[in-house]
Amino acid sequence: MFLISVLTSFVLLIFTVPIFMVFGLGSSFAAIWGLNLPWSVLIQISFAALTKHILVAVPLFIFAGMVMLKGGAANRLVNFCTSLVGHWPGGLGISMVIAMGFFAAFCGSILAAITAVGTIMMPKMIEQGYPTPFVVVLAASAALLEALIPPSNAAILYSALTNVPVSQTFAAGIIPGLILLVLMIIVVLIKCSDVPRIKKASNQDRLKSFIQALPALITPVIILGGIYAGLLTPSESAAVAGIWAIIIGFIIYRELNIKNLILCLRETAITTAVIFSIIATATFLSVVLTYTQAPQKIITFFTSMGVSPILFWLMLAVICLFLGTFIEIVPVFYLTVPIFAAIAISFNQSLLHLYVVFVAFAGIGMITPPVCVGIYTSAGVVNQDPGKAFREVPLFTIVGIIYGVMMIFSPWAATWLPSIMR
Repeated sequence: MFLISVLTSFVLLIFTVPIFMVFGLGSSFAAIWGLNLPWSVLIQISFAALTKHILVAVPLFIFAGMVMLKGGAANRLVNFCTSLVGHWPGGLGISMVIAMGFFAAFCGSILAAITAVGTIMMPKMIEQGYPTPFVVVLAASAALLEALIPPSNAAILYSALTNVPVSQTFAAGIIPGLILLVLMIIVVLIKCSDVPRIKKASNQDRLKSFIQALPALITPVIILGGIYAGLLTPSESAAVAGIWAIIIGFIIYRELNIKNLILCLRETAITTAVIFSIIATATFLSVVLTYTQAPQKIITFFTSMGVSPILFWLMLAVICLFLGTFIEIVPVFYLTVPIFAAIAISFNQSLLHLYVVFVAFAGIGMITPPVCVGIYTSAGVVNQDPGKAFREVPLFTIVGIIYGVMMIFSPWAATWLPSIMR
């Protein structure tokens, strides 16, 4: 029955059935007809998963990012980054990467980061002479910073699955996120050294752009400061970020209006519905795993075979890399994290280290066909054929694998900052 369930899910995935239905139909088939569980059990567990207080932060951070985009904060942020490094070799590309990193600090959506920063930067880069395929893949790859630099929806979902405090998961992503940022800047410096540079901004222009971007730049301080000072929970911090984004858009920048605010609410609702529908049906799989004791059996297999921690990390990397190619990162979380977390604990490995390594390899799926939702999004921003961008994918895939291997052998990057903040 389990094999039939897996086969059913695989067939549905091949026929491009929405991923929440793949989870729901395949897992419920095994739970109801294989384990003789009533529908009520599945519904109760699914409802319990959706009503975790920690998940309230997900739509709130998405909303804050949407309002920042519509209210003019993203534009000021890009202008500030461009004034700092735009005159460097590959300066506009570096500006986009840095702006993605800043935007990640107050936006909970990878795709929103691509839309917000990419809409402003990508046309400028193409006009300046940057190769369009490179620009498309760079935007998709840089958006992965959102999954590491807090606040991050990926961190919130991971904490919901593993019961690790969100503040610890947020802290675990900071140093790895900065390392990834530096790697991407190095790639741009090497790849785009011959692209014409823009004129260096004067100190007066830099100061002006800094003042204009200051309301957006202090948003991460408000969010993370409230959390680590013990004044706000992650959900409350996300709510404060949304209110601050509205204040910036209506009062400071005066680019936000009621029509755009309603549009932000609508887009937030759509994005949240997609994420939560996956969470709801992915819990069906957790029911099957619990009743079949699959995690315990897998742990027993690993320990009886004498698998070393290093081999475990390498196997995790291969599995995440493979699944991320075919499935988006949120379903991969719910499909594998419960099992990987149990195995990591049995090997006495840090769950924070697991989070960073997991995101590093599963996130490569943002740019690898056939799913590559990041490339499709960034290509849509500039109305380009995503197929033409695939020739740049191997370069960024190699960089992503190098980064992931670095994270495997550098657990301190994930654990040091949380340890001093605890």
